[in-house]
Amino acid sequence: MQTHPNAKLGPAGRLALTEAIASGMSQKAAAAAFCVSPATAHRWWHRRLDACPQELDSGSWLLDRSSRPRRSPRLLDTLAQRRICEARRKTGWGPRLIAGKVGHPHSTVWKVLHRHRISRPERAAKEPANRYEWPCPGDLLHMDTARYARFERPGHAVTGDRSQRSRDWMDPGTRVGYDFAHAIVDDHSRLAYVELRKDERAATVTGFVERALVWFEARGIHARRLMTDNAWCYIHNRSFRELLAQRQIKHLRTQAYRPRTNGKVERFHQTMAREWAYGMTYRSHRHRNRALPHWLRYYNERRPHSSLSGRPPISRVHNLRG
Repeated sequence: MQTHPNAKLGPAGRLALTEAIASGMSQKAAAAAFCVSPATAHRWWHRRLDACPQELDSGSWLLDRSSRPRRSPRLLDTLAQRRICEARRKTGWGPRLIAGKVGHPHSTVWKVLHRHRISRPERAAKEPANRYEWPCPGDLLHMDTARYARFERPGHAVTGDRSQRSRDWMDPGTRVGYDFAHAIVDDHSRLAYVELRKDERAATVTGFVERALVWFEARGIHARRLMTDNAWCYIHNRSFRELLAQRQIKHLRTQAYRPRTNGKVERFHQTMAREWAYGMTYRSHRHRNRALPHWLRYYNERRPHSSLSGRPPISRVHNLRG
């Protein structure tokens, strides 16, 4: 429907206004009754008088007309516009470079590109979502690592004080390293297990996976498959490979440069960062790390999960175990 966004009267109001004038009310009185100016009442009344029978039947006379001028004598000719569009398609240049090539002002070139809808490159089409869920807990576990910088006091993002930022960054005492959050998420129940470690070396990863499998088994979840990305600590880790072989767990790897394949644990890291790591103000990284077990217990046992119809992850484990 073609109506001006700032119009006081819509099509129904315009029709009622003209009906009031047709019933004998003056244009000035009708304008006051509908809280519009007399010029507006005059315009719509004469718009109704000048409408043909087809327009009266369809109601098209009630719609706003285009504000585009009938003539544009200063509009660039068709041949010049075609040259600008061809230069854009062949080179991919912006308006300023094209303006130097075709000899027209930058603003003119931009208007031509905008008019032909090629002022911005077309976005690549997104792949359709590939949603899947294994039928039972333990059928597939997702594993990934995220790192969080350590700090001895809140930074400028919290305090708003940037006066000491450059000096603190150059001071070696303020650069205290990172904490690595190793996480495993069950595909079916979304139950999560997380540990904070100082590194992501082979021995650290193997020890974490071994403790995680024991933790899941205590809750009745026996792993059959484990999916990771192609990180060095997963692919070239002999102890990790021997642990999975001993427990008869199949190791699945994601396709290179496609983190969406391991999307459940990637999404878990996003939630953990937003709600635990950056959702509160901590005095130091040690206070932040001590808060992780409490948040993880809340995530597993009480936090509603949208993919589980608003239930926490532990509910699916309890239902399957009876």
